[in-house]
Amino acid sequence: MAATDFGALSVFLTVAEERSFTKAAKRLEVSPSAISHSMRELEEEIGVRLLSRTTRSVALTDAGERLRARLQPSFAEIGDALGEVSGLRNKPAGRVRLLLPRLAVSSVLAPKLAQFANEYPEIVLDVTTDDNRTDIVAAGFDAGIHFGEYIAKDMIAVRVSPDLRPVIVGSPAYLKLHPRPKSPRDLIRHRCINFRHGDGGLYRWEFEKGKKSLSVAVSGPLIVDDLNLVIRAAT
Repeated sequence: MAATDFGALSVFLTVAEERSFTKAAKRLEVSPSAISHSMRELEEEIGVRLLSRTTRSVALTDAGERLRARLQPSFAEIGDALGEVSGLRNKPAGRVRLLLPRLAVSSVLAPKLAQFANEYPEIVLDVTTDDNRTDIVAAGFDAGIHFGEYIAKDMIAVRVSPDLRPVIVGSPAYLKLHPRPKSPRDLIRHRCINFRHGDGGLYRWEFEKGKKSLSVAVSGPLIVDDLNLVIRAAT
């Protein structure tokens, strides 16, 4: 049976309750002829007469009564289920799966967790940390955070932070032992901390001055895939 036939079954139940095409039409806000047409198509499709029609009333045949008895509890359950789900508009509940890079967990999510838990006590946050450029939807997550440049054009997205501006820093202890770099190319001779992307490649340090851009492949004693660890290792 096609999905559209569920509409006809709903009409049938209304007719069975009202025992009148006119009353059923008024309840469903359609014309009596539309009700009659829907019932005639339903009977033709299943090959069984469901209704006995007179000029003043409509009665159920034995087959119609059997169908009504089977359908009514099922449609009541469907109505209850829809009502339960509709209630989530006023009181959100359930599990929400989030995919976040580790930096976003500490800088965006963590500061809001206590407030969120108080405002939405029925929601369970299921957080997965991943610094790869994973497709949020394809991986089965409800939402996630990505750097803007990695967001697909057809994805619905909202900004959760201002633009991030990378800076090059060195710890005081390191700068006591090594000369300060005066240009980006000087970094080639320094012991730097490398960051590995989720795709396995190493991040090239990027610089811009006016319309000119430059990327530098640095080297050093440490390669990590966690930006928080980069910060801790440099201090």
